[in-house]
Amino acid sequence: MYNKVILIGNLGADPDVRTLDSGTKVAKFSLATNENYQDTAGEWQKKTEWHNVIAWRYMAEKAERDFKKGMMVFIEGKVTYRKWQDQEGKDRYSTDIVASTVKMLEKREGGGSGYANSFPTAEDAAPYVNSGPTTPAASPPTPVANPAPSNTPAPDAEDDLPF
Repeated sequence: MYNKVILIGNLGADPDVRTLDSGTKVAKFSLATNENYQDTAGEWQKKTEWHNVIAWRYMAEKAERDFKKGMMVFIEGKVTYRKWQDQEGKDRYSTDIVASTVKMLEKREGGGSGYANSFPTAEDAAPYVNSGPTTPAASPPTPVANPAPSNTPAPDAEDDLPF
């Protein structure tokens, strides 16, 4: 079974970062993703979805330090569901994305790398996350010096099809 979400969107507000009694930091922020589509009348529409994101420990510190409202960010994580009761005792439900990787995709004011290094690297994941066993990369296929002749006839010179 697999539970993985990848989102690229804009922050709806600066992250709300708190430190628990244990000293562990947790950041909560909203992320907007957009989808453009053409309706039945042929008009282009934009649909915005809002996601609640929770980042723990190292990623909460990174979000607190680097993330600002409106920034484009990359989030990788898993979907979680919570049930809780409000002050009136009514059951409430929430869907959250618990981040395993956070990365800003815009350069910081006063410098930064911009989009050149915009996708996640190993340092963007929490240092305590075990990514599992690694396997060596497969070597590229060895080219054949004299491939066997094909039984397919040569294309007709008068054929003007583009494919």
